[in-house]
Amino acid sequence: MSKLAPTSKSEKPLYCVAGYKVDESIGYLLKLVRASLTGAVDRQMADHDISHDQWGVLIMLAKGHAETAADLARVMESDTGSMTRMIDRLEAKGLVSRRRCGEDRRVVWLELTDPGREIAEKLTAIVVKVLNEHLHGFSVDELDTFKGFLRRMLANRETQR
Repeated sequence: MSKLAPTSKSEKPLYCVAGYKVDESIGYLLKLVRASLTGAVDRQMADHDISHDQWGVLIMLAKGHAETAADLARVMESDTGSMTRMIDRLEAKGLVSRRRCGEDRRVVWLELTDPGREIAEKLTAIVVKVLNEHLHGFSVDELDTFKGFLRRMLANRETQR
């Protein structure tokens, strides 16, 4: 069994109500880290008039992880209404274009424009810089372990659905 495999349900819970401290909660700490990462990226991308979330849409399209607004909403854990509004803003900036599917007019394909592709790749350097700043002092092995723990948490979530 892999050291990162989900544990059995018979093990003692790691948290209990009686001793719960919010500042020791994984959820709280993850939220703080996410806010710190997002805020740092947003500040550094401000000169480019792109937010961290907008860059996320661009890079998901650039890397082929999504082709429609519904795909983006699913992979980015967002609702379709807010995703549609974000795509509207990116389209207005000339970074994304929409193309209706010939076989099914309900389907609207999203494509990066040339400027959209350029800015997605260019701003990746900002994200990499912010990640490296936040991971200062971590070894490659520690980063791999950390990512493994996060993936295991996600796998645990999937088994609970």
